[in-house]
Amino acid sequence: MSLASVKQFFSEHAPDINVIELAQSTATVELAAKGHGVEPAQIAKTLALKVGDDIILIVTRGDARLDNKKYKARFGTKARMLGFDEVEAETGHPVGGVCPFGLAKPHNVYCDESLRAYDVVVPAAGATNAAVHISPERIAELTGAEWVDVSAT
Repeated sequence: MSLASVKQFFSEHAPDINVIELAQSTATVELAAKGHGVEPAQIAKTLALKVGDDIILIVTRGDARLDNKKYKARFGTKARMLGFDEVEAETGHPVGGVCPFGLAKPHNVYCDESLRAYDVVVPAAGATNAAVHISPERIAELTGAEWVDVSAT
């Protein structure tokens, strides 16, 4: 269902973007980079976090981690990742396939400035073996994302 929702999202909003399905898993940054022939930093990982009662998604480059000070300064709270069981319920995507496209529920999306180091990044596409090649600017445009600086690379 998740992969289908992502394909539907792109068919409606960006028919020029093709979902790429590989035979092998791309569920981790390392596997995705190897499968798509890019460096790990070029993988766009999507993190699901709680901010008070809200769920937000932050898309950042594959080799980045959240900078706790920057995150707290921007969101006013300590970073709290969703549990594995909560991720699929909130996004509709399995862990390893989470992306900001074709979500089960509407959530605010943020793109980290670290993504801008690349013209093309590779986020997952709703399954642990699916992804798209897309510019960071296009991710923000298609998801209504706000740009933030909350990572350390």
